[in-house]
Amino acid sequence: MVDELDGISVFLAVAEARNFRLAGERLGVTRSAVSQALQRLEDRLGAPLIQRTTRSVSLTEAGEVFLEAVRPSMRQVRDAMQAVRDMQARPSGLLRIAVSSIAERFLSGTLLAGFMRTCPGIKIDITITDDEFDIVEAGFDAGVRLGEVIEQDMIAIPVSDPQRQCAAASPAYLQRNAPPRHPRDLQNHACIGWRPRPDTAPYRWEFTENGRDFDVAVDPVLTTNDMGMMIRMACAGAGITFGMVETFAPYIDCGELVPLLEDFCPPFPGFYLYYPRRQRQPVKLRALIDYVRKSGRS
Repeated sequence: MVDELDGISVFLAVAEARNFRLAGERLGVTRSAVSQALQRLEDRLGAPLIQRTTRSVSLTEAGEVFLEAVRPSMRQVRDAMQAVRDMQARPSGLLRIAVSSIAERFLSGTLLAGFMRTCPGIKIDITITDDEFDIVEAGFDAGVRLGEVIEQDMIAIPVSDPQRQCAAASPAYLQRNAPPRHPRDLQNHACIGWRPRPDTAPYRWEFTENGRDFDVAVDPVLTTNDMGMMIRMACAGAGITFGMVETFAPYIDCGELVPLLEDFCPPFPGFYLYYPRRQRQPVKLRALIDYVRKSGRS
């Protein structure tokens, strides 16, 4: 029995190139072989698909209908075949990731170090940035940000537990100043603020009371885009700062910082690895996605 699919790839090559010789070169066969395969397909269908003259190659009406019907299906077949080949391929290449500066768990190294041991053929290029931009347009394979600010058309998988923010200050600062009991009391304190860029306003500190979210526009005595600077200044007694509990944890545990206003800081969804929605992901990105998911389960 003759394979029903025989000749379809030849027909598609001719339909796209509108030239028998070019179609043959693309397929790696002779012009004669292209002509014979196409003739066998037309004989099975009982209708001419290609109209040839000495000067041009065009599709018949039946050819146009057939092309519209088979092109998407053949594309899916090719994608499926490539996906199987990719499964056997060793992940390799450069993986570019844009990561928020406060994504502590991802940047701590444990997750990335394990992935690099598992896939030694992959090199990683990480850009630490708090700017909001289109990672695809900027040439990144993926990003890591808080889930609440990720675009809806992206796929996202968690790389951290739920997060919490809090205010924090040193014991020395709190000896000189009564600790704030409510976020509105921050107006009477020296605050150390954060902003992503010099041309943006300082971040408004976010709180929740009785299920209602609100923010406080503090007037910082010091503003920076570096969390490390914020922590060092807070530990030195310069004022109250605000950020992720996970970031402050080592300093809280050793007594250099004291958490404040925790009753107004409930947990929220944490950080996610996000990437564009595609029918077939690059092997190097798929390897990272699979590793992150496996790490989450374990």
